[in-house]
Amino acid sequence: MFRLMGSIYKDTHILKSTVICDDTRDSRTKKVFHALDAICHEFDLSSPIWLDANIKDFQKFSKVRFSQDNFIEKLDFDYFQLQVIEED
Repeated sequence: MFRLMGSIYKDTHILKSTVICDDTRDSRTKKVFHALDAICHEFDLSSPIWLDANIKDFQKFSKVRFSQDNFIEKLDFDYFQLQVIEED
């Protein structure tokens, strides 16, 4: 089972949080992007732009934060975080 948690933070408080589960046989990358799309749809948020630093953080820590630099529209929160919470 693959589970990815997405959370929106403002002033160190969680405003929204959800977990997406995926038990398909897809690659880890496909699972991440599928879960990201589902989370963004649920939060009514556009997909963030992955910068090189984001990719490195996610590969190293299985966690990444997206701030205003990763979005085109103006955000009303501090950052959006993705974190793998279970991976088999």
